[in-house]
Amino acid sequence: MSEIDDRLAALTPEQRALFEKLLAESGQAEDSFPLSVTQQGIWFQEQLHPNNPAYVIPAAARLDGPLDTAVLRAALREIVRRHESLRTTFELRDGQPVQVARAELPLDLTEEDLGAGGLDEELFHRRMSELRGEPFDLAAGPLLRLRLLHVGPQEAVLLVAMHHLVSDGWSVGVLVSELLALYEAFAAGRPSPLPDLEIHYGDFAGWQQQWLRDADLTADLAYWRAHLAGAPAALALPTDRPRPAVQGFHGASVPFALPEPLMRELGALAKRHGATTYMALLAAFQVLLHRHADQDDVVVGVPTAGRGRAEVEPLIGFFVNTLPVRTDLSGNPDFVQVLTRTRDACLGLYAHQDVPFERIVTELRPARDLSRPPVFQTCLTYQSDPLPARESAGLRLRRLPVRAEGARFDLELQCFDDNGGLHGWFEYDRDLFDERTVARMADHLRRIVEGVVADPRTPVGHLPLLDDGERAGALAAGTGPDAEWPGRGWIHQCFEEAARRTPAAEAVRFEGDSLDYAELNRRANRLAHRLRRSGVGRDVLVGVAMERSPDLVVSLLAVLKAGGAYVPLDPGYPPDRLAYLLRDAQAPVLLTQARVRALLPATDAEILCVDELAEQLAAESAADPEVAVDGEDLAYVIHTSGSTGRPKGVMNVHAAIRNRLLWMQDAFPIGPGDRVLQKTPFSFDVSVWEFFWPLMTGATLVVARPEGHRDSRYLIETIRAEAITAVHFVPSMLQVLLREPDVEECTSLRHVVCSGEALPRRLAQAFLDRSGARLHNLYGPTEAAIDVTAWTCRRDEDPRPLPIGLPIANTRVHVLDRHLRPVPPGVPGELHLGGRNLARGYLNRPELTAERFVEDPFAPGGGARLYRTGDLARRREDGALEYLGRLDHQVKLRGLRVEPGEIEAALTAHERVREALVLAHEHGPDDVRLVAYLTGEDVPPAGRLAEFLRRRLPEYMVPSHFTVLPALPLTVNGKVDRAALPAPGADRPELRSAFAEPRDELERSIAALWCRLLGVERVGVQDSFFDLGGHSLLLARLRAELAETMRQEVSMVELFQYPTVASLAAFLNRPGTAAPGAAAAGAPAPSTAARERAEARRQTQDQRQRAAARRTHSRKGR
Repeated sequence: MSEIDDRLAALTPEQRALFEKLLAESGQAEDSFPLSVTQQGIWFQEQLHPNNPAYVIPAAARLDGPLDTAVLRAALREIVRRHESLRTTFELRDGQPVQVARAELPLDLTEEDLGAGGLDEELFHRRMSELRGEPFDLAAGPLLRLRLLHVGPQEAVLLVAMHHLVSDGWSVGVLVSELLALYEAFAAGRPSPLPDLEIHYGDFAGWQQQWLRDADLTADLAYWRAHLAGAPAALALPTDRPRPAVQGFHGASVPFALPEPLMRELGALAKRHGATTYMALLAAFQVLLHRHADQDDVVVGVPTAGRGRAEVEPLIGFFVNTLPVRTDLSGNPDFVQVLTRTRDACLGLYAHQDVPFERIVTELRPARDLSRPPVFQTCLTYQSDPLPARESAGLRLRRLPVRAEGARFDLELQCFDDNGGLHGWFEYDRDLFDERTVARMADHLRRIVEGVVADPRTPVGHLPLLDDGERAGALAAGTGPDAEWPGRGWIHQCFEEAARRTPAAEAVRFEGDSLDYAELNRRANRLAHRLRRSGVGRDVLVGVAMERSPDLVVSLLAVLKAGGAYVPLDPGYPPDRLAYLLRDAQAPVLLTQARVRALLPATDAEILCVDELAEQLAAESAADPEVAVDGEDLAYVIHTSGSTGRPKGVMNVHAAIRNRLLWMQDAFPIGPGDRVLQKTPFSFDVSVWEFFWPLMTGATLVVARPEGHRDSRYLIETIRAEAITAVHFVPSMLQVLLREPDVEECTSLRHVVCSGEALPRRLAQAFLDRSGARLHNLYGPTEAAIDVTAWTCRRDEDPRPLPIGLPIANTRVHVLDRHLRPVPPGVPGELHLGGRNLARGYLNRPELTAERFVEDPFAPGGGARLYRTGDLARRREDGALEYLGRLDHQVKLRGLRVEPGEIEAALTAHERVREALVLAHEHGPDDVRLVAYLTGEDVPPAGRLAEFLRRRLPEYMVPSHFTVLPALPLTVNGKVDRAALPAPGADRPELRSAFAEPRDELERSIAALWCRLLGVERVGVQDSFFDLGGHSLLLARLRAELAETMRQEVSMVELFQYPTVASLAAFLNRPGTAAPGAAAAGAPAPSTAARERAEARRQTQDQRQRAAARRTHSRKGR
């Protein structure tokens, strides 16, 4: 016995088993190769999102005829032998990912006999989901999985799942073609008819990496830089839910098809203009995106096969290179123009398609954003069917459609030529979209294709998206219910009726004093007769400059009774503004009070101090003047802020305000016993219903003291003392009110109305938690008699923004695109208002009136008008409207449309943030940044807030600066005064700044690690890993180094979210992780996140083991 034999004999059984295992492994030849550039991108995504369903390629085929499973297995073994990629695994070596081609890697074909139950659609999709849902082990392989379902004696279904790292759509066709060829040969007892492959995928990957190092790509990269210069970072498709901070890749699909005659016509159209059918389909797809996103600059991903060399055509592997095609749709071009632009962009792509997309991204260095793919978020694939119906050795094969479960993009159209027709599906991110939304988009694309084929010279903005039924439905959804109130007069006449009905009832209360209906009517009548003697009549304007008081109520009623229209002049306004309003109104009469008169500028109007007219008025008649008034006569003129700095007077008519108030009484009935608090300054239109709604219905009007509307303590006390049942609050003021400790004691409240600003859902829930009153969210501009939509808030878990509701009676509220066409549900558009509530227009501003009040294209008979609000909104599936903000407040950052309200909602979700306002601030030319203004108790520092937001929002939506204020400044009517907000300071730690030294041991350790990885001499605590040259592969090395040298386990997502030394150190030092310096002193306790990831890995391993056991059991059972 030799010395070797002696040493072997001395081994324990465990040592002997280990020796034999190592000996067997050493005899297995393997080759390692670098990853191709496209593989690097997917490998990195796998590190970010392990077991990503978007990178599993599923396929299914029905097999009819006599099937020999032994022959099928032999054919599969031969395919695995032929294709190195199917024997490839992936691992890290020296911090770099490599692919390892193994000499052997057994491939399993599990079988299941479905027996008499057969295979219905639900079971088919469940089995397919199970197959691709099993995690692929990239390090162990195999990355191809198959399952055979026996449905009957001569009927089976083959399910296939391949990882994208080793395959693409072309590869599916190669796999099936070779499988049928080999099956036919082996079934006949013949050897393989397939020639040996000249090269393997690993050879291609190595060649590509060498080519990229050696090739001169200057011209190609210059093309891509020019093609994408100034392109939007994202396509702003409207989504059904807010975009998650980190893309989830959760997919679903909706079928899509175009018939052969339509595709034939589309192809002929393309040919006439020197384009291909694909280019025409791509142009139509871009029109769809343009119309839904209301975006003129559209970038779509276009896959290229990446198999320009003959020797790679028969390979199974990942070759596809998806590149961006950018098309300009500005100026409302016709489809031929769009097709020409798309054709030229495609030709440019084909001329420069050798540059991998990942290299383009590296060159462009777009802002890092984990919430969406870079450069483009939509894609269009159109190819021949990789699984056409075929026959082999008596076995007939045909493809079965498979549902998507992963989504690489927000939206992807994958389609195939189907005997001249088109068949495929829309794959979509179900974190963003509902199925019905995407189904509707599919219908719209079909309609666009039909439209361009019928008339290719139609401007794309005029192509109908909606069919006649959908268009009628959209218009019907925007139309409020019809209502008539026979026998009810104008608002002052309704008051007169109430005074006749209940003369002794309390009409007005003020500071403990009161007037009954009879006395209020007599005083108003006497003043009305006096106004008549001063020439007041129909359409005559009367200025009213008075403090809040019973005299003010008397004066407003008197003006209406005299047939005139009142013009409110708030005594608190600056003299210059009052002077402008007086000049603009040219009112012949001005009603005021003695204490206010001294504050007024000089005027030619006859000035009547109501509190000094007692003797004169005593001589006037106390009877109702009964002046004939038409519905189109003016009732009041309220001035609103103008974009030019000149206030514009809105001329509201009797019919409009009558409609608004009679609807309100139907919706929220009040009467004797109810009390309405009048607190809104009368220069704002909410005051109109506060004054007249209670007086029309026999209720009591409680007038707040002057300036009382600003004092939340006074308001709480007044509501309690006066037993107020209905009150209005601007949301900003409601927020202030809820700071009071005794809101719950306002038990008399029945109706609380909010309008004037967006009502945050959290604020509504906070109110409902503390009050038993009903909370109503109303919307409307001054140009449409106060409000045109209404919504009653409910306690629920709905995560969507609170809607502004549905149209009120006799109004029309349409969401239209820039060409005055109804938009589909869910798609933003400008609110256009019509119907009975509309104002006459703007005082002395005919040009502005013509610009904002346009002809209603939907009204039968013509002559009706629509008011363009400048407000952005969208209609939900249930018909309710969501307010999205002002078009002129809309923020765009680097081409991304940002809704500040979404950021504000995320900020106020923090328990220590009470209010939030987010604005875009221009720091310099082409440098617009988001800034946030906050209130709250002990608001966290900026860094903590930014970290809080990064867990909820994409990086681009995290403000650059946070300013904490004692309170948000408010305008006189309680809205946030944006002009009064302080400018953001310059000392912002979250912005790029001068070099700052690491401050503690942990920061020094991280900085040193970055220096080594990035090859730089020094790293400051505010320097970004990516700004210093970091990229996805280096990020993977950083993660490994943190785990190995600092014993800190951090996910790839977290490294993206904390890209500076300071933010990463703060994250590692957060509560529940190691103390500062622990990495240097010894092994820290693992963080909660690390423990969760370890548990996730254990669960994944258990899942793989269970799957392996099932496969073993299946093999034994056959």
